[in-house]
Amino acid sequence: MNAMKISRLLVAFCLLLVMQTSAAAVAPDWTLADADGNSVSLSDYKNKPVILHFWATWCPYCKKVQPGLDRLYRQHHQQGLEVLGISWWEDEGAEPQKELENRGHRFKTLINGDAVAKKYGVRGTPTTFFIDRNGEIVWVSNTSNPDDPALEKAVLRLLNSK
Repeated sequence: MNAMKISRLLVAFCLLLVMQTSAAAVAPDWTLADADGNSVSLSDYKNKPVILHFWATWCPYCKKVQPGLDRLYRQHHQQGLEVLGISWWEDEGAEPQKELENRGHRFKTLINGDAVAKKYGVRGTPTTFFIDRNGEIVWVSNTSNPDDPALEKAVLRLLNSK
């Protein structure tokens, strides 16, 4: 292959990469149960900014980041921010909502989220999606740092979306 063809292929590849990363993906809808058996869907939060946090009770990294997510929830809930946990890949007998409450966290978690995790392409815990008011995923994080400034930055982006 000559240098001109390689150059064109490289430019085409870069353009394709930019186009794929700049287009926001719409968050797939789902319905799961909470600990009391109530059905909850992502569509219940239409026109609201949502942090969707995939986690498991046995995950030490989830336990580490959750105080930061709860802090963001408490600071910005009055502005419409919702934080939803989705517990998946759990051990038998796990009680995710009770676990969050025992840790002092106020956000709700949903249970048996394995199919939803698969739908979102989640490969490990923690994985946290930031979904704007239009239902578009604007950022995905695997951080376990509760003080990561990118978390606050992503929340402000969600809150300022139209």
